[in-house]
Amino acid sequence: MFSFLKNKIVASLFFVGIIIPLFFVSAEYDLETMCESGDWEEECNKISQKECEVLCNQCLDYLNQKSAKVQQEISETGQKKTTLQNQVSTLTKKIKDIDYQIYQSNMSIKSLGFQIDDTEKSIEVTSKEVEEQKKKVVEILRAVEKEDKKPFFEILIASDTLSQFFDNLIYLETLSTKNREAFLNLENLESSLRTKKVNLEDETDELKNLVIIQGVKKQESAQIKQEREYYLNLTEKEYQAKLQEKSDLDKQAAEISKRMFELIGVKEGGIEFGEAVEIAKQVEKITGVRAAFLLAIIHQESYNNGKFGGNVGQCYVTNFKTGAGTDLKGNPKTRVMSPTTQISIFKDILKDLGMEPTKTAVSCWLPLYSKGVPYGWGGAMGPAQFIPSTWNVYRKKVAEVTGRPANPWNINDAFLASGFLLRDNGAAQNEFRAAMMYFSGASWTKQEEFYGRSVVAKAASFQKDIEVLEQAKN
Repeated sequence: MFSFLKNKIVASLFFVGIIIPLFFVSAEYDLETMCESGDWEEECNKISQKECEVLCNQCLDYLNQKSAKVQQEISETGQKKTTLQNQVSTLTKKIKDIDYQIYQSNMSIKSLGFQIDDTEKSIEVTSKEVEEQKKKVVEILRAVEKEDKKPFFEILIASDTLSQFFDNLIYLETLSTKNREAFLNLENLESSLRTKKVNLEDETDELKNLVIIQGVKKQESAQIKQEREYYLNLTEKEYQAKLQEKSDLDKQAAEISKRMFELIGVKEGGIEFGEAVEIAKQVEKITGVRAAFLLAIIHQESYNNGKFGGNVGQCYVTNFKTGAGTDLKGNPKTRVMSPTTQISIFKDILKDLGMEPTKTAVSCWLPLYSKGVPYGWGGAMGPAQFIPSTWNVYRKKVAEVTGRPANPWNINDAFLASGFLLRDNGAAQNEFRAAMMYFSGASWTKQEEFYGRSVVAKAASFQKDIEVLEQAKN
């Protein structure tokens, strides 16, 4: 009987001591309250970094599911009868979906901040190891130099016995071996340090991209809210009357009919949707990349003030040694373009075009600092936001089509280069993947995927607009 009670007590203590603590460690938050209200940030200040990362990942998964559900509801509403109520409901859902994406970007920025901090700490540790290893190498080299200066016969005479003589020779050989090992270890440490610094630069570039996209999303949300406000001020009768007014379609058709496929430079400040459609359709014939998808990419990269290609950069690179420059008003700006990988190519491109490098606008570097140390560069060119090295790959293909030097600031050339790049990225098979590769290369983080989702959603919207324009033409 006592043995039975003893076993029960031990089992109870095990449950209290092991199971209950695990329950509290793995207990889930009320994700709806935590993730949608912004309470997660306050919670992160109370818990460890690791626990905060877990919470951020839980929120990201939750918001992904919510976003997918909202998009499905938008699709279902679009299939219902066109009423004012459905229109307002769709816009409200779109605003909610964008809110979810903004929440996700906030958490991604937080999570990426942790990664940057860990990488910096690792760089600091490795840098110290490099310095220590350098000291060891210097000590060994000094010892080798000292022994090497001794003549062979001096070593022989100084040795009391033949055995001691051979011991001295073995000592010299040991120093040589240690020297090789020290150099190899130093080489490995320096290689590791270079890799970590590259990783840190990549991480800060990701952070810059997240901040850019977040700004785009906020602007998009504000526009949809304005549109919803407009519809809220209509009655059902007024709304239905507007739907039946074919003059809207006729007006759009008339505007498009006046536009021609022509070379429009950046000095025009971008082009309207109708012109962009005509250019994108020409590019589709050449590259096979769907016009609506191409428009979505260009919209994401350089849409400004209602025009495609309206924003092609706000900085000039003026110092080719450091990559520094100014903004369009002449204020100093750092890290406008990488002097080691981009500036020489940039100068060659502009030389072929007869343009002045120091007076040609490119994208600025966003001043995101990590412990006061900047990483990453600006320097993207034109409506498609190609960095010089990438444009260098595609400018020959563009020139073969146009019969003249390719110009990244020319809207037609920019559209065509984007089409070639998206085609090479496999847009015909998977537009989402092609968009992500356009944004961040062959590999990307989960946190960045809302860029691809945004492009795909925008492409679907543009496809409907294009179909309306085609319908109006007929």
